[in-house]
Amino acid sequence: MSRPLLVAGGTGFVGRRLVAALVEQGRPVRVMTRHPDRYDGPGTPVRGDVADPASLVAPLRGCGAAYYLVHSLDSADFEARDARAAEAFGTAAARAGLDQVVYLGGLGKDGDDLSPHLRSRREVEARLAAGGVPVTVLRAGIVVGHGGISWEITRQLVEHLPAMVTPRWVRTRTQPIAVADVVRYLVGVLEHPAARSRVFEIGGPDVLEYAEMLERVAAVEGRRLPIVPVPLLTPGLSSRWLALVTDVDVRSGRHLVDSMVNEVVVTESGIREVVPFEPMAYDDAVRVALMERAGGR
Repeated sequence: MSRPLLVAGGTGFVGRRLVAALVEQGRPVRVMTRHPDRYDGPGTPVRGDVADPASLVAPLRGCGAAYYLVHSLDSADFEARDARAAEAFGTAAARAGLDQVVYLGGLGKDGDDLSPHLRSRREVEARLAAGGVPVTVLRAGIVVGHGGISWEITRQLVEHLPAMVTPRWVRTRTQPIAVADVVRYLVGVLEHPAARSRVFEIGGPDVLEYAEMLERVAAVEGRRLPIVPVPLLTPGLSSRWLALVTDVDVRSGRHLVDSMVNEVVVTESGIREVVPFEPMAYDDAVRVALMERAGGR
């Protein structure tokens, strides 16, 4: 029998879907959580906290590989927290003798003036790899699926407003991807020899401005959404505006809005050689997310 896999962040938006996919394949999966007594999903819950290095020893013991899907976006000092956590996890993974760590990061050109959120994702990549275990990085933009924070902002803006007064970042280009396709890539790079110590960019087939994403969600829902750009709407005001019309907290909203000034599109296609398939179109991903929210399949 193959060695267990550890999923850190296995109770989150992407993580719980990944755990289900791995278990469906018959893989032994450990789901790391601070509260294993509350976990009722697939896999075996194990106690661990990335903020407590000593707690990582037991969950990683005997594992062959681990997924790292952890972030502290809702914390004021998320950059420092995430850097410390990634370093601790990378060190613990090396001591446990893991063969691979797989991390889901964020798109964005390294030469750009990246937002604190995207800079933090890059820092996490480096800290995870510093321990010596080969790290496979998948960089994604907006992940479309029920329960994802970026998708929830998009959906709620469309559904709660008759029209939108928006900042200039609505004209920034992005390359959204369906959460099912993210999971497919995460599963596909596991133990793949061509994926060791590599960074891949992943996205769906559509490159869209944020405004186009909003308009297409409205069209799928049979709505009309006039968009009126206002250049003076600052990131700080944008995040407070989001808090008024969505249930996303101001801090998380601000960190995400800051990232919306950076273009996040795929610039290399190496992943298509390692995990070859055709990702879902944006409109189809939107329909699936809406059906999930409605309780459909």
